[in-house]
Amino acid sequence: MAEITVRRTPGSRRRGKPSTTWPIHALLIVAVVFMVVPFVWQLLTVFKTTAEVTRIPPTILPADFSLHSFETFFSTVPFWSMFAVSAGSLVLRVAGQIVVAALAGYAFARIPFRGSKVLFGLFIVMLMVPSQLFLIGQFELIRDMKLLDTLPALAIPGLFSAFGTFLMRQAFLTMPGDYEEAARLDGANTFQVFWYVMLPMARPMLAALAVLTGLYSWNDLLWPLIVSPSGENRPLPVGLAGLQGQFGTDYPTLMAGALVCSIPLVIVFLVLQRQFFAGIASSGLKG
Repeated sequence: MAEITVRRTPGSRRRGKPSTTWPIHALLIVAVVFMVVPFVWQLLTVFKTTAEVTRIPPTILPADFSLHSFETFFSTVPFWSMFAVSAGSLVLRVAGQIVVAALAGYAFARIPFRGSKVLFGLFIVMLMVPSQLFLIGQFELIRDMKLLDTLPALAIPGLFSAFGTFLMRQAFLTMPGDYEEAARLDGANTFQVFWYVMLPMARPMLAALAVLTGLYSWNDLLWPLIVSPSGENRPLPVGLAGLQGQFGTDYPTLMAGALVCSIPLVIVFLVLQRQFFAGIASSGLKG
């Protein structure tokens, strides 16, 4: 009697055997719901009236879709001037921090020098210290430099970041040393090796650092209030905070402003999302 051989494909499984991945999918669905529902509620609030927002029980859909909240926001907040301040501060912070963090990260990862481990340990300790503890010293520095109420005052403290230095160090540690040795054999000096060989290979991490720095700069509220007492150079978060009154808040207008202010960040993230995820995925592979 001839034997019949049944071949199983690699992806086949026994009928009736439950999948072992359903708990992960269920957890991901719950996480997606928790992230999407607040955003959907914000969109619906934009088109509601103040009476509908404060009604109990709350209404889900607005009775009449109106753009009055956007009109109130643009007439109340000097959007374009604050947008220019936010964009300028973001560009200065991102550019400065990329330069400083890339140089410091390369030095810690590729250039051996005495006391490097101790110094890098101090960098890591700074990650555990709340940033509010540095406000007094940073304010005195900006005041002594006579930069109050100026755009550089918003960006100077953000030019340095212990977290950015850590990310760039991890990126340079994951790179093979063969490229560096080959460049040195061709006569390249240390800066040429960094600029022409190692830095282009760190583009995913640079994109991740740029997105994280831009997010922090765009949402910064406390520091602009301190260094811009006259209000001449204040970014969009300060304008949004001004929409919250002491005895009441126009939530449709506030949600409309928050939606408008988040659009630039969404666009930047969509452009750099591939490099961002690649950089974050490679940040902790070595070191």
